[in-house]
Amino acid sequence: MAKTSHVLLRNHAPRIALPSEEAVVGYEHLPPASVALVGWLGQARIDFVLVGALARQLRGEDGGAGPVAIVPAPYGRNLDRLVRALVALHPRERVPTLAPAGEPAAGQQLRLKPDLLVRPRRLELSLGAYALDIEGRPDAAPSYQSLLYEAVRMQISSATAVEVAAPEDIEFYDHVHRTGVAPQISVARL
Repeated sequence: MAKTSHVLLRNHAPRIALPSEEAVVGYEHLPPASVALVGWLGQARIDFVLVGALARQLRGEDGGAGPVAIVPAPYGRNLDRLVRALVALHPRERVPTLAPAGEPAAGQQLRLKPDLLVRPRRLELSLGAYALDIEGRPDAAPSYQSLLYEAVRMQISSATAVEVAAPEDIEFYDHVHRTGVAPQISVARL
């Protein structure tokens, strides 16, 4: 007979599960896996702002398939919760190789620490069938508070609401990902 444990599960990370409820009207086009990943982050009590392909879709742009990309709040407890939740899913570094359709290619398993999440470079993770990008802190990046101030809260399912970055902040992170440097404005006088 199995021994019953009365240990509280408050410190255990939830598992990712596809949403069972109907999508909110207007967001039926969102990939269920992306909605599930965002819902999982919410259940794990992670504070973040959404940037990247899913943010573009929520802002009304067509296409834009890609991993869920977030900028986590940089305070210690939030980063600790994020690391604990990710470690429970055995994250692997995503590698740019050919993988079966719909699945991110996974490299070596990572040993995550909070300071790894706030370095300048983007961290590209594979969580089984899910892909998550954690944006770094490149030079000239907006602060988390600035991102949050300009963000809009959107209810993407009956159980999931998310802060979505402003279009210019989404473009900033896309530019950094494409070029490796922050965008710069130069004025030329003729």
